[in-house]
Amino acid sequence: MVHDLRNIHTLKDHFKESQLYLNRAIIAAVLVFIVLTTLTFRLVYLQISQHDVYKTLSLNNQVRIVPITPTRGLIFDRNGVLLAENMPAFSLELTPERTPNIDDTLKIINDIMPLTDTEQQQFYKQLKYKRRNESIPIRIKLSEEEVAKFSVEKHRVPGVDIVARLIRHYPFRESLAHALGYIGPISEKDLTQINTANYRGTYNIGKIGVEKFYEDVLHGTTGYQHIETDAKGRTIRVLNRIPPVSGKDLYLSLDNDLQHAATEALKDLKGAIVAIDPNNGEVLALVSNPAFDPNLFTQGIDVQTYAALQNSPDRPLFNRAIRGQYPPGSTVKPMVALQGLELGTVTPEFQIFDPGWYKLNGVGRMYRDWIYFARRHGHGTVDMEKAIAQSCDTYFFTLAHKLGVKHLHNIFTRFGLGKITHIDTTGEASGLAPSADWKKRVYKDDWYPGDTLNIGIGQGLLLATPLQMAQVAAILANRGQGFEPRFAMAIGVDETQKPIKQNTKAIPKITLKKDANWDIIIKGMQKVVQPGGTANRISHGLTYTVAGKTGTSQVFNLKQHEKYEVNKIKAYLRDHSWFIAFAPVEKPQIALAVLVENKYKKTGADVARIVLDSYFHSKSAMATSDKIDDADDESEVGGEENSGEENVSE
Repeated sequence: MVHDLRNIHTLKDHFKESQLYLNRAIIAAVLVFIVLTTLTFRLVYLQISQHDVYKTLSLNNQVRIVPITPTRGLIFDRNGVLLAENMPAFSLELTPERTPNIDDTLKIINDIMPLTDTEQQQFYKQLKYKRRNESIPIRIKLSEEEVAKFSVEKHRVPGVDIVARLIRHYPFRESLAHALGYIGPISEKDLTQINTANYRGTYNIGKIGVEKFYEDVLHGTTGYQHIETDAKGRTIRVLNRIPPVSGKDLYLSLDNDLQHAATEALKDLKGAIVAIDPNNGEVLALVSNPAFDPNLFTQGIDVQTYAALQNSPDRPLFNRAIRGQYPPGSTVKPMVALQGLELGTVTPEFQIFDPGWYKLNGVGRMYRDWIYFARRHGHGTVDMEKAIAQSCDTYFFTLAHKLGVKHLHNIFTRFGLGKITHIDTTGEASGLAPSADWKKRVYKDDWYPGDTLNIGIGQGLLLATPLQMAQVAAILANRGQGFEPRFAMAIGVDETQKPIKQNTKAIPKITLKKDANWDIIIKGMQKVVQPGGTANRISHGLTYTVAGKTGTSQVFNLKQHEKYEVNKIKAYLRDHSWFIAFAPVEKPQIALAVLVENKYKKTGADVARIVLDSYFHSKSAMATSDKIDDADDESEVGGEENSGEENVSE
């Protein structure tokens, strides 16, 4: 069969297909154009309009500003012995912004190396005021075993690192605790007193003593560096660095050998020793015993240890040398005698007869001389020189009554009692030089003649610190010229690396109508340390001249006819023993004050002899001093100057 080709229909319409293709292409092109236009506008917006915003966000993700802690200045003694150093140690530290969950992280760390309550408390305290990009120590001074343990488990605690730091260390521990003070973790109170920007990255600050007083000098200036990190917080490179400025080194006037000798001289005794160069006020030694190990505080002391120190009946945290306020006892008698001479109230030849007691106007209450308790008799006929040498209370009762409270207050304040010395450390107490106006203002009571007698022998309301009494000894040694006591002999170094010396500061000189009056007082003080004097027990084997004065500070009141029997009195109620001195008399090089609390066998004079021997490098004299027979003791028998009337006003 033959088909008719003309009847066959065409299956494709090329025109329509072309038209359809063209329409689709146009639609696709429009869509592509719209998308490209949108992307272009978006890119323009992000890259140009929002460039600064996203650049900042990007940098924040990659770049961290890390503070660089300055190296704390070192502390040396006058001979270059290192007293406070910085030792390298590893610490475990956490950076909050890199730690997803701080509480969980601490729990993991506690599994790796158990944390104490104190460590956790210190961490959370610092977390309150530290910036989130600053690392906070969790544990300071890691052991090698702890470093190894953490290195294995580090992947479990993001944001926690082992950091190498310098830790403050005090090599002489208790010996210098009260002289140097210590540093400790920065507290919220500290933040209100410092420039916080300069303490970024710093975790410790001076808390007491020289460390606190010279904090600005020792700390230095914090540096900064910009570091680039990867997604895991690891440092890639340092972009910029501003180096820190180290703290200045501090050169103290302390003599570490003398400081050690003074510490050993007190041993198990409670008390204080302050030694000063009378020619410039430099503190040669300052000891308060018992003391504590200042290294306990540099890492954050635990609650139990601190409570034990704070609650100890021996008060090891209390700086007796500058904060202890005690009746100075008969150490004030040279000042009282000097005032009597200056005002013409008495002459060196003025005599009294001492039966062992004194009565105001010959009637009424009996004020007993210290010697009366031991021997039931007095000193007999006494002039000024003998009164000082044998510490005759009756003589000074008589003189104090003649002078009156006004003139006594005047001489005490001229020697610096009742006011701070302005020593370059913290926590100094002012003591008390009472007056009639003061008693009226504070106690709303009148001043009685008995009050005058009391302060005339250094008892009653009169209070002084060992530092103040060392300054009194220095002024006597220098015949009226005193200086503000100071620790800092030099601060930092100059261009030639020589320590920059600090200037001394003189205080107003005590001028007398007759300079010869100084010689009279000093001659009497010399006889204190000679046979017949109250400190005769330390005179054996002396190779240098000493002028001194013993004293006894009463702890409780005796009744009118009660006898002081040391063997029957509880240890904490026994009298305190004072001794002030300077040597050599011809050209004084050292002045000191010694206080022995609740003395029994060893007096302030015994301790002073050991310190002086050490200063003058007299080992043979020291050996002789150690062999002194306790029986040969005329000083403070039964409690020297113990009148039995600490407050006898009526």
